[in-house]
Amino acid sequence: MRILLVNLYYPPDTSATAKIAQHVVEALREKHEVTVLCGRPSYDPKERRSWRLWRKERVEGARVVRVGSTTFSRHLMRERVVNYLTYVALGVPTSLFLGCDVVLAMTDPPFAGIAGAFIAMLKRRPFIYNIRDLYPDMALGGSLIPPGILSRVWERLHRWALRRAKRIIVLGDDMRERITEKGVEAARVAIVRDGVYAPAVRSLGEPPDENVVRAIRGDSRFVLLHAGNLGFYGAWDTLIAAARILEKSDPGIALVFVGQGAERERLGALAESCKSVRFLPYFPASKIPSVIAAGDAHVITVKRALQGVVVPSKMYETLCAGKPILAVAPGGCDAARIALQRGCGMAADPDKPAEVAEAARILASDGERVRRMGQTARAAALDYDRLRELSHFVAIVEEAKSA
Repeated sequence: MRILLVNLYYPPDTSATAKIAQHVVEALREKHEVTVLCGRPSYDPKERRSWRLWRKERVEGARVVRVGSTTFSRHLMRERVVNYLTYVALGVPTSLFLGCDVVLAMTDPPFAGIAGAFIAMLKRRPFIYNIRDLYPDMALGGSLIPPGILSRVWERLHRWALRRAKRIIVLGDDMRERITEKGVEAARVAIVRDGVYAPAVRSLGEPPDENVVRAIRGDSRFVLLHAGNLGFYGAWDTLIAAARILEKSDPGIALVFVGQGAERERLGALAESCKSVRFLPYFPASKIPSVIAAGDAHVITVKRALQGVVVPSKMYETLCAGKPILAVAPGGCDAARIALQRGCGMAADPDKPAEVAEAARILASDGERVRRMGQTARAAALDYDRLRELSHFVAIVEEAKSA
């Protein structure tokens, strides 16, 4: 079977969807021919490409067609939108010259699903939609765009894309519920989680880098750690307000953020006078296990308007490392459900700082409880084996072609 994968980012781009797209391609290529339709590297790439209308490449054995999209910095929203628009403007006509039996679209750019559905319609091929982030819900919930004609038109086009999809692949139960609320039949929506490689769960690996651990922990007795993007989806203000409560009652508890993102500068200013909150930049990828090991518990956060719209995938790495999670998220959010149902963490209301502070206080005061939760987390990670999830992904694509 010939599969056309539509996504702006692909290695050497370093975005999350680029890496996931690569995993998907590796799984599909075992039986099928895959062509990736992407743009020029622009997401903090190690390599650049000179401009051409389009070019063919081989990336680790995969066939890649790159159109001549712009490569402005992703840190500036207006310029990032230009990257999106030039990719779609060049990608749609280019796709007409690429043979395929199935069109598979992800969500980079945020309207890639609409473009993928349009390509599938023009080529009269089945369309499969892998939703990584749910738009325009995320743009509205994150206050990236105001309610109005743009959001209404975007939502109408997105629902058209959802109706055209033979199968819709989402990241969790909460996202599945969001999709079915839009009138999509539940039978067409499948859950495939990002998961984590099971061999990593079974192996304790090398001891953590003491320098990384020391940089993160400082002299804190208990570290509540958030490692990842500081984007628009998190209940950041609630976390910092909780840290202020803890600073007065339990000064040994620290809230540490490792990463960057659109909210980093604002949060730094918000927490300026709070000594128990610290911000650190990303560490090299090789140090990620050490970063995870440095925290006593890890924060997974989704603000109320965005449950089922974004699903933090770093949760699975945390479980794999045997670390409990504190889900600062609505009760229906996947992270909160997994933490409570599997017994590998706690959950707190994303609008109630006092509740977050109390949960942190309970964890910091009960080392045995944290240890048991960590053991449970490692056991739970085995149920989210990435290879098994990718096998499920491949089966869905194959079923869509034969349906």
